[in-house]
Amino acid sequence: MNKPITNFIEKYFLHFNAAALVDAAKGYEAQLEQGSKMLVSLAGAMSTAELGKIFAEMIRQDKVHIISCTGANLEEDIMNLVAHSHYKRVPNYRDLTPQDEWDLLLKGLNRVTDTCIPEEEAFRRLQKHIFKIWKDAEEAGERYFPHEFMYKLLLSGVLEEYYEIDLKDSWMYAAAEKNLPIVVPGWEDSTMGNIFASYIVKGELKASTVKSGIEYMTFLADWYTENSENGIGFFQIGGGIAGDFPICVVPMLYQDLEREDTPFWSYFCQISDSTTSYGSYSGAVPNEKITWGKLDIDTPKFIIESDATIVAPLIFAYLLKM
Repeated sequence: MNKPITNFIEKYFLHFNAAALVDAAKGYEAQLEQGSKMLVSLAGAMSTAELGKIFAEMIRQDKVHIISCTGANLEEDIMNLVAHSHYKRVPNYRDLTPQDEWDLLLKGLNRVTDTCIPEEEAFRRLQKHIFKIWKDAEEAGERYFPHEFMYKLLLSGVLEEYYEIDLKDSWMYAAAEKNLPIVVPGWEDSTMGNIFASYIVKGELKASTVKSGIEYMTFLADWYTENSENGIGFFQIGGGIAGDFPICVVPMLYQDLEREDTPFWSYFCQISDSTTSYGSYSGAVPNEKITWGKLDIDTPKFIIESDATIVAPLIFAYLLKM
């Protein structure tokens, strides 16, 4: 079997962060081989970074069993699917003046580092279709999680006329096809969350139509309990709420519900460029999580201090034997 990327990594990634990448990938692989399941958390703008080109295949090959992501990552994969040709790359983003930034705003281009998301073709294109799905659910007396509404949007076929990339490169579509469980903490801090809130202010929708973050935590508690027999690993891309929220389910089950037979996370890896500093949780070393009842003394722990847009695809390529 030809595995040029895997072979390259094994031959040249021998020290420091490179070696940590290999160790983490092998640890992830060992978890799967022993029958453990894996949670992957997505922070930052990984969907706009087009992680779906490889992450979708991870989902298809059952190397991911549950996802925790920000509302931005949930929606931005679909935005890339329907508006890719309208995105604008700004490689000289470090040189932009306030006037340059203002000009982008007037053009409806919302900048994420070197990539601008087109408001009309991305945000508004989704808005008119998702509103109908929200409204139909409300009128039927139904309530769903944010990701379930997005699954309905994708699987309904209403967006097909807009597709601008190969469907196999959309991780959200791959997840929708499998009905993969997703947790989206803080969904209201996203464009679709803001849009949903605007309809509540206008009296056109009720807040209760979309299930809450507390309901996500109770769902996760049940899922963890039902799936942790052989262990559940935690692969964290970036920091923030996408990682902080789901990792807390273990101490919640163990300490607050007093289910003392709850197993700790069986593997932990974080890819982050956040440095350790006073009070920084994203930059905290994994051992700190032992004190919070999230990881065990013997839990395999890895931290790769680097750019997730470089590291995550390499680890996924290793796991996919590319």
